[in-house]
Amino acid sequence: MTLLAAVGRVFLAFLERTGRFTIFTLTALSHCVRPPVYGRLIGRQMIEIGYFSLPVVGLTAIFTGMVLALQSHTGFARFSAEGAVATVVVLSVTRELGPVMAGLMVAGRIGAAMAAEIGTMQVTEQVDALVTLSTNPFKYLVAPRIIAGLLMLPCLVLVADIIGVFGGFVVGAYQLGYNPATYLHSTWEFLKPIDVVSGLVKASVFGFIISLMGCYNGYYSKGGAQGVGQATTNAVVSASILILTTNYMLTALFFNK
Repeated sequence: MTLLAAVGRVFLAFLERTGRFTIFTLTALSHCVRPPVYGRLIGRQMIEIGYFSLPVVGLTAIFTGMVLALQSHTGFARFSAEGAVATVVVLSVTRELGPVMAGLMVAGRIGAAMAAEIGTMQVTEQVDALVTLSTNPFKYLVAPRIIAGLLMLPCLVLVADIIGVFGGFVVGAYQLGYNPATYLHSTWEFLKPIDVVSGLVKASVFGFIISLMGCYNGYYSKGGAQGVGQATTNAVVSASILILTTNYMLTALFFNK
């Protein structure tokens, strides 16, 4: 009976957390589409998520593209297929590496910041103060971050795609000795709209996941500074795992034939 009781407690705790997360998600989504809309807060979060994340996303993208060109050339040289390097770089960056790397970088930067900020407000009873002032915490804290994440991650990924492909071009044309015109022609010839669109759709989903997990873990943090630190860690880890899992599902949805 002791073993059964322990299993039951774990199962009930899992159901409790699943239900709490589901209710939080549905409540947050409902406040995203219902007035009033705090435009100034959304704009501030868009700047925080988009503009201030450009350096880290740009650096990650350009070096990813450069390394991808080097590795592709090394592998394809064994089969005398060096002409496929440009195709591999542009498809890998636009379909997978651009959205995933940008999502992981933003999750580490913005997801942690959201969880820490909202968690600090929760443990210092500032969230309760908002309720006392007749301000809905979901409308004031959660909805602007989710909307900004949905809007700005595709913009970041589009910039990352351009920078990543450019990094591969620089390495291919000026280090590996490819003809620049031929390299660009191969890039444009094999790039299809669905490649870019699939990456942007993934970016929107990743932006929603990052914002949701940051807000959720921060909103339910407790226990002072230690609880805020735990919430920050949980936000980054859970968002990263969900990004990788969702990436596979979306890739199978777009390209499984």
